[in-house]
Amino acid sequence: MIVIADTSPVRYLILLGHAELLPKLYGSVVVPAAVFAELSSDGSPETVRIFCSNRPQWLEIKVLSRPVSSSLLELLDPGESEAIELAEEIGADLLLIDERRGRGVAESRGLDYTGTLGVLRSASDRGWINLSEAVEGLDQANFYFSAELRRRILGEIE
Repeated sequence: MIVIADTSPVRYLILLGHAELLPKLYGSVVVPAAVFAELSSDGSPETVRIFCSNRPQWLEIKVLSRPVSSSLLELLDPGESEAIELAEEIGADLLLIDERRGRGVAESRGLDYTGTLGVLRSASDRGWINLSEAVEGLDQANFYFSAELRRRILGEIE
């Protein structure tokens, strides 16, 4: 399975201490160069920067074969743009992306996607994590999701 990730899912899973879910679920995860740069930047939380400085083998970095289209960069940030175009370029099976606009673009291009909550839900379904605790951790890490989505996610396990 080929999985491409945008910045947000990787960042929040690292902050939650659940980055190991990615290789357990998908084997390896590919991030475009712009995503790795965002994760490694000075503006990223220290925990995330340390993780990147000791990047595990399952987290691969790939460079696009061509520049990102300017029309896509007008809509999305560089990490999201590169993640979507890399997913198309290499025929990814799944794109990990959280932002609503990016998910809309991915859907319009026929890409299968999920986000941080989808990863956590899959791990919870396998009995690997407590979903309520993970959602609480997302709250503490300032991850935004609607109250309705929170109720739906947590209502499914109650």
